[in-house]
Amino acid sequence: MPNLSDTISFLSHLQGVMAGGATPAAAGRLTELEGFGTNPGALRAKVYVPDGVVEPSPLVVVLHGCTQTADGYDVGSGWSQLADRHGLTLLFPEQQRQNNPNLCFNWFSPEDSRRDSGEALSIRQMIGAMMARHAIATDRVFVTGLSAGGAMAMVMLATYPEVFAGGAIIAGLPFGSANTVPQALERMRGRGGPDSAGLTALVRGASDHSGPWPTLSVWHGSADATVSPKAADAIIDQWRALHGVGSEPTETTTVAGYPHRLWRDAGGRAVIEDYSITGMAHGTPLDTIGVDGCGKSGAHMIEAKISSSDRICSFWGLASDSVAAAGTPSKRAPVARETVAPAKSSDKPSATFRPLRPTITAPAAVTGVGKVIEDALRSAGLMR
Repeated sequence: MPNLSDTISFLSHLQGVMAGGATPAAAGRLTELEGFGTNPGALRAKVYVPDGVVEPSPLVVVLHGCTQTADGYDVGSGWSQLADRHGLTLLFPEQQRQNNPNLCFNWFSPEDSRRDSGEALSIRQMIGAMMARHAIATDRVFVTGLSAGGAMAMVMLATYPEVFAGGAIIAGLPFGSANTVPQALERMRGRGGPDSAGLTALVRGASDHSGPWPTLSVWHGSADATVSPKAADAIIDQWRALHGVGSEPTETTTVAGYPHRLWRDAGGRAVIEDYSITGMAHGTPLDTIGVDGCGKSGAHMIEAKISSSDRICSFWGLASDSVAAAGTPSKRAPVARETVAPAKSSDKPSATFRPLRPTITAPAAVTGVGKVIEDALRSAGLMR
C-alpha cells in the first residue's frame, strides 16, 4: 500500500482532473427512454434512432465517463453521426447525481456490478425495452464506454455476456478488479489486483454463460495519468483465456501512426484488439476533421487524428472500411502487419444474484486530512 502523502497526492490529481473536466449540458439529438423497468440502479436512459433506419438494426449501448452526460458524450464521440452513416440504433444510459456526485457509473460497487442487481440490471432492462419497442438484431448488440463508463461496459460484458456480440473499452478497468474505494484507487494507478487467471475466473463466475464470448476492442492513452495504461493489459489478460488466445498477438500493426495489436482465435476470427494512443492523456480519441471524422473535441474528448468510435464500428462489422459517409473511398491510414500463432484455452461458468439497492445516507462531517481524502474521492467518483 502507498503511504498517506502518496495517496493524498494522487487524490489531489484526480480532484483536479474531475473538477476541470466537467462537461456542460449539451443540447443533443437524443430522446428520453421512459418506463424501461424497475430500474434498481435509478439511472436515466436516452436513445437515438435515425430516420429510415433499416430494421432489424444493430444496437450500440454507449456509457459516458465521469462528469459527462449522455448528450455531451454523444456530441463529443460522434456516435449519432455514425448511427446516421451506418444505420445504428443507440442507447445511452445516464448516471444521476443522487447515485454519484460526479456522474460516474459505480463500476467498483458490488451492488451495481453483479448480474440482476443495481446499475447493471437497470442497463439490462433498458436493452430489453429497446428490443421490445424497436426491431433490434439481437445478435448485433454492442456496448462501449469511457473511463468509469468503460469499466461499467466491462461489468455488462461479464455479467450479461449472452446479450452482447462485442464491447469496446476506452481508458477503463477490468471487471471485478475492485470492490472497495481503496482497491479502486489502487487499480486506477495500475497497482495490485488478481493475476490473469484470477481476473478470468471473475468473468466466468459472473454468470452461467459458457460461451461464445463477446469480442473486445481496447483503447488507452499512453500518457493517461488518471487510469494507468496497465489497465488495458489487465483487460486483455482477463479475456484472452475466454477466447482461447495466447499472450502474443496474432498481428501487430500501425494504424494512423499508433500501435495496434490483434488477436485471432483458432478459426481466424478477430476477437481482441488493442490500440495504444501514443502520448494521449485520459479521454476518448477523436478524428474530427478527417474524411471519416466525427465528433467534437472537449474535456476528455481528445483530437488524436483517429476516431475510436469509427474504428470500433469497423471492428464490430458495422461499417465498411472502403466506403465513407458520402459514398467516397475511405482514406484511412495503411496498416503494416507482423503475424504470430494464437494459443488455446477452455471455458466454464456460474452464478446469478437478486437486485438490492440500499438507501444512500449522508456521511458525517470530516475535517483535516480526512476531509481532503473524502473531497478528492467524491471528485473522482469513488465515494457517494
